[in-house]
Amino acid sequence: MKTLIVIPSRLAATRLPGKPLLKINGLSIISHVFKKAEKAKIGDVLVATENQEIIDDVKKNGGQAVLTSNKHNTGTDRIYEALQKTEISNIDLVMNLQGDEPLIDVDDIRNLNQLMINTHSKIGTLASKILDEKLYDNQNAVKVKTKEELNHKNFPEAIYFKRKTLKKDLNTYHHMGIYCYEIDTLKDFVSYKQSSNEAKYKLEQLRALENKIKINVALAKSHSIGIDTKEDFVAIKKIMEYKLSLIHI
Repeated sequence: MKTLIVIPSRLAATRLPGKPLLKINGLSIISHVFKKAEKAKIGDVLVATENQEIIDDVKKNGGQAVLTSNKHNTGTDRIYEALQKTEISNIDLVMNLQGDEPLIDVDDIRNLNQLMINTHSKIGTLASKILDEKLYDNQNAVKVKTKEELNHKNFPEAIYFKRKTLKKDLNTYHHMGIYCYEIDTLKDFVSYKQSSNEAKYKLEQLRALENKIKINVALAKSHSIGIDTKEDFVAIKKIMEYKLSLIHI
């Protein structure tokens, strides 16, 4: 099966404007993410953006990018436009990799792709165990509740996604910014109207669940976090600078 990774990105983020082009170790956040995606070696990688500045940065760093409309409500709507514009053909799976998670593990990307191939699921995503209880109340960190306890072998269905949840909720995990769509499911998804809950909570995955599309969840090996705020950026920048320093020792 053939997979295309599309990374939606835009400069007008509400909590941290301009974040895709913020630099860590001399490279923009968006370029760190697409280089991680390329290392997974599961298929072509494309950045989808409404901003020419992002396209210029990605191409300067050796990547491919497509200019999209600035009218999209979600990243998935944006990646579908990019899919229609690309000359890459015979695609079976489309992976939506969030452009603000430079710490995502390459093996997790590969594992999600393989699970989608093995199980023929409609939509797949990743989640990690919650190690810091502050995440339960952090509305920037999305939580997912699954039908079964996650392990590194299963791929159970998601019951719901929330921004805030109770600590005592069983089978609740930190949702990561990655989805893999079976191509026809992606086409169905973008044909549905944005639901009121999706718009209210800014969680596009609710559109799938409310239209009876199952989302399967795999346990990630890593504990990647997205960059939503200035504090997130400072913390991740320190981690990545430290990792680079270890390489140079």
